[in-house]
Amino acid sequence: MSVLVFADSSEGKFKKSAFEVVSYGKKVAEQLGSNVVVLTINTSDASELYTYGAEKVINVSNDALNIFNAKSYASVLSQAATAQNADVVIIDSSIDGLYLAPIVAVSLEAGYASNVVDAPSSTSPFTVKRKAFSNKAFSNTVISTTKKVIGVAKNSFGVHENPVAGTSEGFDATITDSGVKSEKVEKVTGKITIADADIVVSAGRGLKGPENWGMIEELAEVLGAATACSKPVSDLGWRPHGEHVGQTGKPVASNLYIAIGISGAIQHLAGINASKVKVVINTDPEAPFFKAADYGIVGDAFEVVPKLIEKLKAFKAS
Repeated sequence: MSVLVFADSSEGKFKKSAFEVVSYGKKVAEQLGSNVVVLTINTSDASELYTYGAEKVINVSNDALNIFNAKSYASVLSQAATAQNADVVIIDSSIDGLYLAPIVAVSLEAGYASNVVDAPSSTSPFTVKRKAFSNKAFSNTVISTTKKVIGVAKNSFGVHENPVAGTSEGFDATITDSGVKSEKVEKVTGKITIADADIVVSAGRGLKGPENWGMIEELAEVLGAATACSKPVSDLGWRPHGEHVGQTGKPVASNLYIAIGISGAIQHLAGINASKVKVVINTDPEAPFFKAADYGIVGDAFEVVPKLIEKLKAFKAS
């Protein structure tokens, strides 16, 4: 028996979530007295994964997998799980992971727990702690099936170094036609993505128009952060839909989330509630976001943000 971990990558480079799920897989393997096998797709160097406990890495190289397709990826994971005799499969809980994991679970006839935040509290019965009710509570979930699929919530378990002398080999998976074809893929280049960001600077309609986004991008650049926006902003076409965060957009679990000119609708709060520290800047002291924030500034963003940028630049310079 082994623990199979899927380490996600983009253009051959591992995402931060890959190191977190490998760290998690190593911990589960220790609890089960098993070994960790990590599956990668179209990567050439697995040495980074050894640092986090990847004892064995198997890589599938196929141009048909250059663009993510849930059915094709799920087929590869299922084949790898069978070949490696894996009873536990670990995937991240990114947007792609949440799409992928249930298909893998059905294929393997496995129980599936998403948004898991900690190592199993028990392996008999197999019990994991999960986020529930839009990150407002936790539940202890028992997976009673022989095979198990676990989706690890971003930035919850953490990245832990556990160096091993790992090995790598190729894996020949059968790639089947999923019936889904991608016509075009648009990617943001030269910027930190929301999925990988430790800090996210987000803004809403309080900025009054797209022409005022320069200070948001400047603040993000100073902090090494990703930029994001509320749903109304993306609906108005002020910012790309790929920057929309919240329950109906991209979920955010950053270390620091700064909300500027966002009132804090319940759908937005539900999508960013997993962030560890939340800061809000708003002119309305009664804005719902203040109740969810760790720190709040009541003030005009057009006055507060430039001063914040100035102070941060001075701090970094010193």
